[in-house]
Amino acid sequence: MRRLLIIGAVIAALLGATAFELRPAHISREAIGASVTQTADAIERAWRLPVAETFNHQLVAQSNLSLCGPASLANVFRSMSEPAKSESAVLAGTGRCWTGFCPFGLTLDELADVARAHTNRKVTVLRGLTPDEFREHLRRSNDTSRRYIINFRRREIFGAGVGHFSPIAGYFENEDLVFVLDVNENFRPWLIERFRLFAAMNTLDGDKKRGLLLIE
Repeated sequence: MRRLLIIGAVIAALLGATAFELRPAHISREAIGASVTQTADAIERAWRLPVAETFNHQLVAQSNLSLCGPASLANVFRSMSEPAKSESAVLAGTGRCWTGFCPFGLTLDELADVARAHTNRKVTVLRGLTPDEFREHLRRSNDTSRRYIINFRRREIFGAGVGHFSPIAGYFENEDLVFVLDVNENFRPWLIERFRLFAAMNTLDGDKKRGLLLIE
């Protein structure tokens, strides 16, 4: 009986932690609009960037707040004509998030392992980048043979929120603006200055820096 009580307490604690992790920070549409660029003309122009065009104006939102990583992979794989084009297909056979939820989310390394399970393309974790190295990768984000997924913390951009994954779909170098395909339907795609996105990426997830996932 004592063992059952202990197991029950552990499960309750985990469920409580899960509920906390999945509870969205309240960020109004006005606050989002004031933090990033989302004007119709700017977003439409961004959709015409070389890599953005491979998404065909289609972005499937994450089904719950814990699945931003799998949703980002599914959208990227769809743009590259890879077979795993949904969250469930991306997670199949990986042993991760088998309930349909990732209680504590996925780390950058864990998402890389999930990606490798469903593609023969090279998958690289890019962590600890300098601002100049980040800019160089953004320049290459317009190369249609490459895809980038960024792991960043919302708080640095929107004033609230936790870690998040989303695809990068291109870069306007002359304007120093990055096009982010936010898989959270409450945010939707946006443009942001490079240095601000770098600051949001250059944060800790546990004891490791966040960073980029490169698929090529």
